[in-house]
Amino acid sequence: MVTWNVATVDPPDDVTLLLHLNSPKRPDLYVIGLQEVFSGPLRFVSDSVFDDSWSKLLVDTLAPRRYVKVSSIRMQGLLLLCFCKLKHLPFIRDIQARYTRTGILGYWGNKGGVSVRLSFYGHMLCFLNCHLAAHMDYATQRVDEFEHILDAQAFSGPTAPRIVDHRLVFWFGDLNFRIQDHGMHFVRSCIDERTYDLLWSKDQLTMMREKEPVLQEFEEGPLDFPPTYKFDLNTDTYDSSGKKRKPAWTDRILWRLRRKAPDGPPQEEEDEGEEEEYPLRVRQELYTSNMEYSVSDHKPVVGVFTLELRKKCAAPLVRLQPDGDWSADMDAMVLYSPLQAFPSSAWDWIGLYKVGFASVSDYITYTWVKDDEVASSEEVVQVYVGKEEIPVRGGECVLCYYSDSLQCIVGVSDAFKVQGSKVAGEEGLMSEQIDALDRTASREEDLRS
Repeated sequence: MVTWNVATVDPPDDVTLLLHLNSPKRPDLYVIGLQEVFSGPLRFVSDSVFDDSWSKLLVDTLAPRRYVKVSSIRMQGLLLLCFCKLKHLPFIRDIQARYTRTGILGYWGNKGGVSVRLSFYGHMLCFLNCHLAAHMDYATQRVDEFEHILDAQAFSGPTAPRIVDHRLVFWFGDLNFRIQDHGMHFVRSCIDERTYDLLWSKDQLTMMREKEPVLQEFEEGPLDFPPTYKFDLNTDTYDSSGKKRKPAWTDRILWRLRRKAPDGPPQEEEDEGEEEEYPLRVRQELYTSNMEYSVSDHKPVVGVFTLELRKKCAAPLVRLQPDGDWSADMDAMVLYSPLQAFPSSAWDWIGLYKVGFASVSDYITYTWVKDDEVASSEEVVQVYVGKEEIPVRGGECVLCYYSDSLQCIVGVSDAFKVQGSKVAGEEGLMSEQIDALDRTASREEDLRS
């Protein structure tokens, strides 16, 4: 997990250190929350149609490593992106995103919270990225804003309709809590001597967690890293301007594992029984700042977590595979088998994706499951794909079954090789012509997704 207030700047050229890409153990999920992504009127309109520069960098970095963007949401400067390894994609369902404004009377999205919730192997997780009110004297207002966001965000369906109903909640962002009472000299001395623990008792979030019930439910690792705000741009020097703002841990990552209630209504007792049968545990492996990045006046904060869980669903809803060899020289067939009952629809489709695809909309082509069905039995359904839709160059691909009712991918095939067109080669098509053919066979942007 990453949280970073990027102060409206463009991203750095490389995020290898930020995402721990050289780590020997690759994470299963990336959850990245940004604040103050530039959202001037023209830029915001542009970014609402096309990915902003931060999203583009993160997608371009993670997609070739076979991470797929599961969901994203942006509200003005607040941006939240969730990625997963391809193998987990069929087990991530019930994906919903919400936003709540709190800035300027709640009408403008310069402050507030954005969330993505999802079912991960049947366990309900919620990720909440917040940017709360600034300045030393507004600690109580920050708590009020957080409570307002918790109350305001509602999800459709009976499962976890509120943030606090989720099995596991991660709350992170520029929460803007400051270090009070201590003077600048003492704070700087503690930072220089790395005696951060001497500052913890006057950290406002730590103080508020002792008296606010809603905050007591959340856990946080020790702040064993330098305060992440405020720095002179492109330096590791704390604010040297005339304002000389006192350093603070404004950027935080907390989590809340839903506890068992002592007594409750039958539904809660049923939930508790399920939690005993399918346990979920959280362990924080790392909580630190990345001092290497200096493009913003904040340093990014990174958290690495291990989730130990028993899977409620261990098999995908659909198994699918290509039928025989594929190339642009011949029509092709897809075979799929529903492994469990689920609400199928005439709008369900199967997409052909290049290995390393970025998101559900990043398909090469697609075929409608019902309209293009050729044959079916009790166990297997055969679906037609026209040769004109298959990429001329070929390449390593996968097939994905998208459920319109569930609004997610519920099956992914093993990777397979689409052969390059022999006809195109024999006819001596130039690379530019092949590119044009590939573009013709590429995705239609208006597909319902």
